[in-house]
Amino acid sequence: MAGDTETHLLDREENGHTVRQPFLIGVSGGTASGKSSVCEKIMELLGQNKIDRHQRQVVILSQDSFYRELTPEQKAKALKGQFNFDHPDAFDNELIMKTLRDIIQGNTVHIPVYDFVTHSRKDEFVTVYPADVVLFEGILMFYSQEIRDLFQMKLFVDTDPDTRLSRRVLRDISERGRELEQVLNQYITFVKPAFEEFCLPTKKYADVIIPRGADNLVAINLIVQHIQDILNGGFTKRQNGLQNGHGTPRQRRASESSRPH
Repeated sequence: MAGDTETHLLDREENGHTVRQPFLIGVSGGTASGKSSVCEKIMELLGQNKIDRHQRQVVILSQDSFYRELTPEQKAKALKGQFNFDHPDAFDNELIMKTLRDIIQGNTVHIPVYDFVTHSRKDEFVTVYPADVVLFEGILMFYSQEIRDLFQMKLFVDTDPDTRLSRRVLRDISERGRELEQVLNQYITFVKPAFEEFCLPTKKYADVIIPRGADNLVAINLIVQHIQDILNGGFTKRQNGLQNGHGTPRQRRASESSRPH
């Protein structure tokens, strides 16, 4: 698990107020390894999945939302399955950094919505409100040191390659309208080599490795307990701060609703 100095919500002073910095958790692993399922299971076990998104203490973000805008030539390649979406250059790391910095500052952020059928960003955004814990999942979340260093905890979902391939085939055909031949060609040409070159080497940065993904309830329950300790610790500190007249736990905009704890 993360070190003792990282197992609580960090505070900083801003304009006379105590602003709580969220606890950032990076979740990496190969394509279709179960990263999203692990995050969703964590949300479920924390009882956060049925809470209104304005009031959640824990939120999930995906690196998939941050694919770069493609040029016409790149989009033509993508439609033929000839563009490498698993390469680090495929992601808008500048926007990821800006988003993470805004989250750390306690700001509401707007996340792009990516259309995997047309390979382009939609003209809409998902609004994510300040939370105490942020789970950010993606195949290359630990590749950039600048981004990696922002996470107080790093998880790597380690799943058998055959399982990942079968999941990817089913997903891309059913959800993204791909042909089987195109999915397999793309996997052999881009996905597998990119995993071995860019994703797998980042496994060494993980604090916790989760074999078998969301099926590994022992590992997930340990992580959930750790997050609960973080949230409870933050709640205790928040109560103490209010009782001692140290201001509000998080600086909010007037339009943001309060979150019950």
